[in-house]
Amino acid sequence: MKRLLILVTLLFVVLAAPLLAQQKEQERLQESAAVLKDILGMPDGIPRTLMNKAECIVVFPSVKKVAIGIGGSYGRGVITCRSGQDFSGRWSAPAMFALEGGNIGLQLGGQATDFVLLVMNEKGANSVMVSKVKLGADAAAAAGPKGRDASTETDVVMKADILSYSRSKGLFAGVSLEGSTLRSDGGANKNLYGQDLSAKEIVREGKVQAPAAAGALLELLNGASPKHAR
Repeated sequence: MKRLLILVTLLFVVLAAPLLAQQKEQERLQESAAVLKDILGMPDGIPRTLMNKAECIVVFPSVKKVAIGIGGSYGRGVITCRSGQDFSGRWSAPAMFALEGGNIGLQLGGQATDFVLLVMNEKGANSVMVSKVKLGADAAAAAGPKGRDASTETDVVMKADILSYSRSKGLFAGVSLEGSTLRSDGGANKNLYGQDLSAKEIVREGKVQAPAAAGALLELLNGASPKHAR
């Protein structure tokens, strides 16, 4: 009887672990949708003209400073791109993404911070689809302008592959993430979709359908920026 109880417990653990892992990634999708909804609702938030020009968007909710190294940090979020070869379609199924680097940690100041990154062109989109991209080296990054009346035609904005924003304690601003790295979160993608998939396979090749948990995020994006402005 004792042996049977042990076997049943082990079986329960084996079966429950993948479900718990999937639930964790579903919660990440929901948190990302909530962060983006709040930011898009700000009168002094991301200029809608930039949203319409973006080919991909990355959201990292509650990035925190970690104790490893000086000013180190690690955050997990999601990326979605406009579908179609020319980025003209609806927003894609999301892939899980990771953000890390000492530069982020120095800016956090010990506070949990939300980050939103706009990928502005095909070069930037191709860069973030590789295994790991360093901002400022592999892709030109800049602090994004904010406010509906902000100029989006400045030289810095026009040359940037990726524009980045942060929100902490209700304060929203453009922020430089040069020196930080972005990468596909392979383990989280497997947890969510049940198979080994790269960000490119999910976001650009459309090998999977978006999970139900991504509904709020995609509905928000398709409503706020349904068409790609060249």
